[in-house]
Amino acid sequence: MTILGARPQFIKAAAVSRAIRAYNDDVKTSGRSKIIQEVVVHTGQHYDQNMSQIFFEELGIPEPSFNINVGSGRHGQQTAKMIDGIEEILIKEQPDSVILYGDTNSTIAGALAASKIHIPIVHIEAGLRSFNKKMPEEINRIACDHMSSLLFSPTKQGIKNLQKEGFKLKQEGKATMDEPNMYHCGDIMLDNSMYFGKSGNGTPPLMNSLGLKANEFILCTIHRDSNTDIEANLISILDALLSCQEETQMKIVLPLHPRTKNKIEQLNEHDSVERFLNNPNITILPPAGFNDIIILEKNSKLIVTDSGGLQKEAYFFKKPCVILREQTEWVEIVENGNAILTGADNSKIKKAVSTLLAKQNFTYPALFGDGQAGKFICSKILSDL
Repeated sequence: MTILGARPQFIKAAAVSRAIRAYNDDVKTSGRSKIIQEVVVHTGQHYDQNMSQIFFEELGIPEPSFNINVGSGRHGQQTAKMIDGIEEILIKEQPDSVILYGDTNSTIAGALAASKIHIPIVHIEAGLRSFNKKMPEEINRIACDHMSSLLFSPTKQGIKNLQKEGFKLKQEGKATMDEPNMYHCGDIMLDNSMYFGKSGNGTPPLMNSLGLKANEFILCTIHRDSNTDIEANLISILDALLSCQEETQMKIVLPLHPRTKNKIEQLNEHDSVERFLNNPNITILPPAGFNDIIILEKNSKLIVTDSGGLQKEAYFFKKPCVILREQTEWVEIVENGNAILTGADNSKIKKAVSTLLAKQNFTYPALFGDGQAGKFICSKILSDL
């Protein structure tokens, strides 16, 4: 059983779903009898049509068999509703294992529900740490790791983090919550970026419709609550982006998360926000589907984001990245000089944009595997549980 709820999880699930389909196709041709049935539960954490349904259609993820329709709410309120709904489904379906992705409220809700009724948990993106427990995601990922039977880390650093927390590097025998198996498998998002990235070649219609030229615009996303819920931070970011646009004369494209859109609309009386919204070289889009995001990433000159996923995708497509956070779980891209952490600091954002646009000698070593993580994960679920 796969439990999904937030945009990044839909995208990540596509790689494993493809691997499951490939395995099942091989079973049919080889005559073996063991077929994997993937049952998808959608918690409804992202309830906007453009933030969920579009991903099932674009990425080929199986349609959800269950939808809890939790919607938005406070962390505790939202998570409690998910736990209740997930537990009811687990008791009814009795799956052999539960696959969880990343670090969202859907992740921790699935982990709590499954662990308490002794259903093995497979955690994909295990071992990631920002070392900032003020981030809700940090609490979710740590707790989920410690309830899992199979841990798949996208990076070597993730394995080191788990070992520092007392996990043994066990990769043989049956995997259990008390004695989990853990693997450095590479990043399933690289699988997807390689698979879907072919659509961004040439000059796609999206680029033409937006009047964009390759390597002549900055792609930006803002959604994290530390940037949207604190008025001063959001204004600081928008003002910095406005200054960068005016200085570089490069277009800025901003697919707007519903949360950010609501916050910006509440600030439209501020001078810098009004100027930002009225700047003809700043294009604000509705939430974009994964294929459109891939196209924009591949063709951008620079990416500015507070998204964990886009940080990595920037690296996959060899684009420098300004990270609008104080810490990141993807420390490798910062250490390698491909990204700069700025938080919401106005001057740091402007300096980082200037520095990365001027830099020439970027390198992109294979930090995140070979694009076959989904296949590897599928094989270990079959052999270790």
